[in-house]
Amino acid sequence: MRRTLLPVLCAAALAATALAAVPAQPAQAGPAAQETRPAPATKARGGDQPYASYWHPDTILSWNPATDPDAPFNRSRVPLRQRAADPALKANANARAGEGRVASLVSFAPTSGNPSQGSLDANYYAFGHWQYVDTLVFWGGSASEGLILAPNATVIDAAHRNGVKVYGTVFFPPTVYGGKIEWVRDFVRKSGRRYLVADKLVQVARHYGFDGWFINQETAGGDAALATELRSLIKYGRAQGPVEFMWYDAMTESGSISWQDALTEANDAFLADPARVSDSMFLDFGWNAGKLRSSRDRARSLGRGEHELFAGIDTEANGYDTNVPWDALFPAGQPHVASLGIYRPEWTWKSSSGRDDFRARDSRFWVGANGDPSDTSTSSPWKGIAHYVAESTPVTGKPFVTGFNAGHGDFYNVDGVRVRTGGWNNLSVQDVPPTYQWLVSSAGSRLTPSIDFGDAYEGGSSLRLTGRLDAANTVRLYQTRLPVAAGTKLSVVVKTPAAGATNLKAAVSFTDAPATFTTYDLGATGGTGWERRTFDLSAHAGRTIAQLALRAEGNSDSYDVRIGRLAVHDGEIDAAPAPAALTVLGVTDVSPTRKTLRLSWSAGRRARTPDGQVDHYDVYRRDPDGTRAYLGATTGEAYFVPRLDRVGGETTTTIEVEAVSAEYGRSAPATTTVSWPTG
Repeated sequence: MRRTLLPVLCAAALAATALAAVPAQPAQAGPAAQETRPAPATKARGGDQPYASYWHPDTILSWNPATDPDAPFNRSRVPLRQRAADPALKANANARAGEGRVASLVSFAPTSGNPSQGSLDANYYAFGHWQYVDTLVFWGGSASEGLILAPNATVIDAAHRNGVKVYGTVFFPPTVYGGKIEWVRDFVRKSGRRYLVADKLVQVARHYGFDGWFINQETAGGDAALATELRSLIKYGRAQGPVEFMWYDAMTESGSISWQDALTEANDAFLADPARVSDSMFLDFGWNAGKLRSSRDRARSLGRGEHELFAGIDTEANGYDTNVPWDALFPAGQPHVASLGIYRPEWTWKSSSGRDDFRARDSRFWVGANGDPSDTSTSSPWKGIAHYVAESTPVTGKPFVTGFNAGHGDFYNVDGVRVRTGGWNNLSVQDVPPTYQWLVSSAGSRLTPSIDFGDAYEGGSSLRLTGRLDAANTVRLYQTRLPVAAGTKLSVVVKTPAAGATNLKAAVSFTDAPATFTTYDLGATGGTGWERRTFDLSAHAGRTIAQLALRAEGNSDSYDVRIGRLAVHDGEIDAAPAPAALTVLGVTDVSPTRKTLRLSWSAGRRARTPDGQVDHYDVYRRDPDGTRAYLGATTGEAYFVPRLDRVGGETTTTIEVEAVSAEYGRSAPATTTVSWPTG
C-alpha cells in the first residue's frame, strides 16, 4: 500500500525468500514482483492440489468454470447469514452498535498458494473474532503471480456462516515493484458497451459465492481518462451484480497516484460521480481527526454515509499500534466518525510462537488485554476493537449447532470418537465462535473459559471451563435471535474428568427479559465420556431466545468441565439426504503407498431444502479392519483428499462420503473405490 512503508517491507522480503511471494503491500512481492509476467500457470490435472484462482487482466478473460478443473473445489455453498445486534446486550459500555463497521484485509497465504479446502497443517490463521468484522478482503496479488485473486471456499464458508461479506482483491502494484500501466488499460478493455474484465469479475464472484472486490490501483502512468474508465467499470460491474466494490485511496481523478488519507475533491468521484460508484472506500493510513471530519462531511454532501469510509490502520507494520488516533475515529461518547479498515491483522498469527501465543495475541487485538470485552481498561493505547465496536451475532435462525470447533486442530473427532490424528485446518467446518470471549460474572472466583484443543466432540476443539468454583458463575456465550416454537429443544453435550456432579446448568434468556436467565440442570455424569442432555423449551413457545449461557454452581478447588456441543433445534434431529454418484475425478500417485485424490458427487434431492439442508459432507476411507478414518470435509460437492495412505497390503480402498445435516444428523454414505498397484 502506502509507498512510505515500502523500503522496510522490501528489505524484509530480500532477507527472507520465503516471504518474498507473500501478497502484502507491494514490496512484499519482493524482487519477484519486478520480473516480467510468466505464462499463465497450467491448471492441475489428475489428483493434484487445487488452489484459489488468480489471474492477470488478460488471462481472466479465458476463465470458464466449466473447463477450470479447480473451480468445483473453490465454490462455496454457504449463503451470507443475517446478523443482529442488540445494544442492550453489548459487552462494553463504551462500544457503539450500528455505526462504524470493520473491514479486515487478510493474507492467508501467497497469492498462488492458497489451498482451496484447507490442508494437513494445524498452523493456520483460523480467525475466531468474526463478531467484530463486517467485511473480509481476501488479500493478495503480485506482478509475478497474478493481479486478481479470488477467495477460496473455506474462507467464504466461515465468513458467510458468521454473516461477514467476503471480497476478492484486484491489485495493481507500483511500477517499481513490477506494475505496468498496460495492465490497468487491459483491465478497462471494452467490447462495445461491455467491460470485459468486469463481466468476468462478476461471473467469478457469482460462481464462487462471494460478495465483491477490493480495487487497489497503485500503478503510476495513468491519466484522467483512465481514471474515468475505472469509475465507469465499477459502476458497470455493480449494475451486473449483485457484486460490491471497495476502492482504495491511491489513484486520484487526475490519474496520478497520490494518497489523500481522506475523502477529498481529488478522489471523491470514486465514491460518487455523481451517482454511486464504489460501495465504500479504504482511506490510507495517514488520516487524523481533521481529515476524518472533513471526509465525513464530504461523504454526506455526496449523499453517502460516513461509515462507507474505512480509515486504515497498518497492523502488519505496526502490530498493536500505539499511535492510532482512536479518538479521531471513535470519539468517546459520540457517534463514530467513520469505519475502521485493518490491514493485515493476521500479524497476530505470523508474529506468534505457536497456537497458544497466537490466540493470546488475537484476543488482545480484538477483545483487549484482559480477555474480557466488558473490561478493556489498560495502560496501553491499544484497548482492543471490542472497546469501540459492539459485537454482532449470526445466530438468528434454527437450527443452531456449535461444537466449538475452531477450524484447525491436532486430531478430528466425530460424535466424540477419534477418527483422525494429525494436524489439519479447514475453516469450512469452523463453528460460529462465541459472541462473548469471555464474559464471566461471579461474586467469588471467576472460572476460566477457553477453546481447548485437547479434546472434542466434533472437530478438533471444545469449550472448557476450569478454575476455582466458590460461588455461582454465569458464562455468557452467545447473543441470539432464536424464536421458540412448540417442539424447540436445547441440547448440551458435556464431559467431566470423573463420574459425578457437573455443577453446571444451561442458561437461556429471552428478548422480553434479556438479562434474566432460565436454567436447566445438566445433573451428574455416569462416567468420563461425552454425555448428552436435552431439554424441552416448548413452555416458552412464542418467545425469542436472546442469550445462551452456562451457569456453574457448587464448590470445587479444581473445577474442570468440557462442553462438546450446544444446540437449539426443533423436533427430532433430521438426517441429511445421502449423496450420490461419488466419482474419482483424478488420482496422483505420490508413491506406491500414497495417493492424492479429487472426488465429486451429487447432492441428495432434498439437500438444499430446509428440511434436508446439508451443513457439510464428511469424507472417509474404510480401513481393512472395518473402521473408518476421516479424510476431510467440505460444504460443496467436490473434495481434494491431500493424503490417502495404503494400509497393509490392501489392493483397493473404499472411499465414503456422508452428508451431515444442519442438525448434525448423518446420511448413509455414498461409496467408491480406488486401486493400488499389485505385484
